[in-house]
Amino acid sequence: MKEARRWRSWPRLRGEFLPNYRRSVIPAPSGTDVLPLVAIVGRPNVGKSTLFNRLTKTRRSIVGDEPGITRDRIYGAYDWAGRQFRLVDTGGIVPDDPALIPTEIYNQAKVALEEADALVLVVDARTELASPDYDLVRLLVRGTKPVFLAVNKVEGDAMAAEAENFRQLGIREVYPVSAEHGLGIGDLLDAISEAVPEPERAAGAASEIETIPESEEELAEESEIFEGGPLEPGAEDEPHRKLHRTHGEFEQHETSIAIIGRPNVGKSTLLNALTGTSRAIVSPIAGTTRDAVDEVVEFEGQQLRFVDTAGIRRKGKTHLMAEKMSVVMARRHLEAADVALLVIDATEGVTASDATIGGYAHESGRSVIIIVNKWDAVTTARTDGKPPADREIFERQLRNVLKYLSYAPVIFLSALEGTGMQRVQHEIIAVAAERRKRVTTGQMNRFLDKIDFQRAPVPMAKRIRIFYMTQAAVAPPTFVLFTDRDIKLHFAFERFLENQIRDAFGFKGTPIWFKVKARNAGARD
Repeated sequence: MKEARRWRSWPRLRGEFLPNYRRSVIPAPSGTDVLPLVAIVGRPNVGKSTLFNRLTKTRRSIVGDEPGITRDRIYGAYDWAGRQFRLVDTGGIVPDDPALIPTEIYNQAKVALEEADALVLVVDARTELASPDYDLVRLLVRGTKPVFLAVNKVEGDAMAAEAENFRQLGIREVYPVSAEHGLGIGDLLDAISEAVPEPERAAGAASEIETIPESEEELAEESEIFEGGPLEPGAEDEPHRKLHRTHGEFEQHETSIAIIGRPNVGKSTLLNALTGTSRAIVSPIAGTTRDAVDEVVEFEGQQLRFVDTAGIRRKGKTHLMAEKMSVVMARRHLEAADVALLVIDATEGVTASDATIGGYAHESGRSVIIIVNKWDAVTTARTDGKPPADREIFERQLRNVLKYLSYAPVIFLSALEGTGMQRVQHEIIAVAAERRKRVTTGQMNRFLDKIDFQRAPVPMAKRIRIFYMTQAAVAPPTFVLFTDRDIKLHFAFERFLENQIRDAFGFKGTPIWFKVKARNAGARD
């Protein structure tokens, strides 16, 4: 064994980590960033996603024994030797497979190959070389980009010796690694750093992954609820002013938008239409999207990160491990987003599954915009001989099923035709601003003085007296009620109060949360 082939371990992943797009700002995969891009490519089931997760220290790519799990391009970032790189994980490449999904995977991978500054070909040390491996090598070495061969699943010196057989592929840079155990990766990253020159940074260009600190609103909520509440209406002490902005809206680096819905309702088509790209694979096969696919666009000076998630279905309807994991990851990406676009298929109407998925967004505190997709299929492009659908009737039926999303705006569009995209983007910006809006304590208490609580349809035994009321947090707007009794708000009273707040202050598109704190008692949800 050559002395130069030293083994270096990589820190093992501990626990589940999902990138929170509101806090971990990953460089956008738009090609405008100055960070060099490294593409991980290879045949199906060789460990590309495991290597991607290892380097980015995330669980971003779904990993499993089933071949062909990754389909779209998944972007992330990693640090090495004082430098930062962008990383893209691609689906397993089978160049000559004529089937729809493998062809689309290949097309997505080719985009990554064109964007990348360096290529890492991953092969499985436990499998024999085959003609697709040689075909893939010929594809990679056509250009001038450096190519590195990572022989994966090498654990121990015996397997390291076997890795030498892969030099037959003709790639000079061969590195035995174990992506699962973090072995040998250091040498590979050293070689990439040496081969890819550090680019000259443009003036003002961001060169680091920005980590946004814990939000001031969350600190403010904790302070107000557990440290005695606010001062008299309108008054604020110095620490309180430092904890959060009481005047105006909370400003955020970017807005993350999760596109959610049942399988095959047009989520990936909508992502492509909103971003003006072919970022996500689109096919009539339900469940095509597995990993969450994200793309950043700038609209009216604001950064919007759209995340296309896998179709969410009932557990009993998922059979493959990849399907089960994709549903889990879809819900986690939803919980990391600011705004959820709930996509509904106009040709099928509003279903119980749509209501369940909308409930996930509502209960997690996401702002919601309801997208009725394929509207042209039931109106102008209808071919079944029936009269065109009526928008008012459809929305009335939708509201009846999704009563708890009464605050969510509804947009009718055709993602395939690309109509209505600007309205969606305008609505996202408006809803995101409402989500982060703050009302001062003084405003809230002047508002309380004007409410006639006798009109609230609440049993006498459940009535409470509110002394003060303050907004303790944003995203979603959370209000603390200081009352005479420590009881849970009656649902009718909570609905009455929420309606009054919306009439007075707006909060379009976002749920409103309440917390109760009685005098001389602990806080209670």
